[in-house]
Amino acid sequence: MESQVLAALQHAPGPVTAAWVQERLGGDLAYTTVMTILSRLHAKQAVSRERSGRAYVWTPAADEAGLAALRMRRVLDGEPDRDAVLTRFVSALSPHDEQLLRSLLDRATDDAPGRDATTNDAPAQDAATDHATSRDAAPDDASSRDAPSNHRRSSTPM
Repeated sequence: MESQVLAALQHAPGPVTAAWVQERLGGDLAYTTVMTILSRLHAKQAVSRERSGRAYVWTPAADEAGLAALRMRRVLDGEPDRDAVLTRFVSALSPHDEQLLRSLLDRATDDAPGRDATTNDAPAQDAATDHATSRDAAPDDASSRDAPSNHRRSSTPM
């Protein structure tokens, strides 16, 4: 239902009321159900709201991809060992997804403050950081990604 509400908000001409969303969804849902969905999306930072008289008007803050990213971040935030989770996530990526992630990270690094865009120089790292980075880096070859793992996968839904 959340994705349908988000889709309706994406097609809205601007900020809209819950009643507008309810109407666009065919009116099969109760108004209170639409309000509950909007409130949950607001708690997830997927929509924003502002007062308009006695009611709220709603706008999308995230599309479906943004909502999926929020869910992924929430799962990651709930894990005690973020490094292990990210390492396992990256090691299970397909070669295409790995390349896409590398490109996105490179682009984010290029746009990072403190980086000289004209020379493409990154801020200096100390030797300890360089050593830890090279020691903890995920292998580049695809064969290590395809190797069986003895680790259980999380059953947490995204």
